[in-house]
Amino acid sequence: MNLLIIEDEPELSKNISTYLLQNMFTCETAADFPSATLKLADGKYDCIILDISLPGGSGLEILRQLKKDKKSDGVLIISAKNSLDDKLAGLELGADDYLTKPFHLGELSARLTAIIRRRSFEGNNTIVLDKLSINILDKSAKTETAFLDLTRKEYELLLYFASNKNRVVTKDSIVDHLWGEHSQMTDTHDFIYSHIKNLRKKLTEAGCPDYIKSVYGMGYKFSIS
Repeated sequence: MNLLIIEDEPELSKNISTYLLQNMFTCETAADFPSATLKLADGKYDCIILDISLPGGSGLEILRQLKKDKKSDGVLIISAKNSLDDKLAGLELGADDYLTKPFHLGELSARLTAIIRRRSFEGNNTIVLDKLSINILDKSAKTETAFLDLTRKEYELLLYFASNKNRVVTKDSIVDHLWGEHSQMTDTHDFIYSHIKNLRKKLTEAGCPDYIKSVYGMGYKFSIS
């Protein structure tokens, strides 16, 4: 799950990113209004962690622009201001949740998961697709007969396919989702082929059909009959 952390305090931004990376999130960061605006123009995120007070502009203005552009990214506002007016303004503009600093990183992670669950999986903690079951709380997957021993990237890839079931996803969208701002560090998609090959093998060996179909010239489709 790909996140954008818009936060101008370097230590807090680093702490959030480090913690969430350990919990199978992919994180990008922006430290001010202009850089956040550029990232949002170019990318799509499962959720945005948005500070209200930013150098160069207001987080509420970023939220207002997101809704104007009809972006579907989830938004969790964080702010040192414990003001009811700020909270109501953010929620009225379309934010999904609001967290006041200081906060526990575990609570932040739980709220992010809840936002993504509501938006992508109709509020369910467990996604059941044919013979496959994915638990997004403990980040595990199993078939009717066995748990799947997945690497972090394989789990993220499986969850991405599940959230886009029966839709074609391009190789570029997979790269952006799994690697975020680091996706430009390579000129080849060989690592995508490797991850998909390994995921396919683990699914079929555990008793699943080959859900992942190649769509020539376009990408892949996770097909559930």
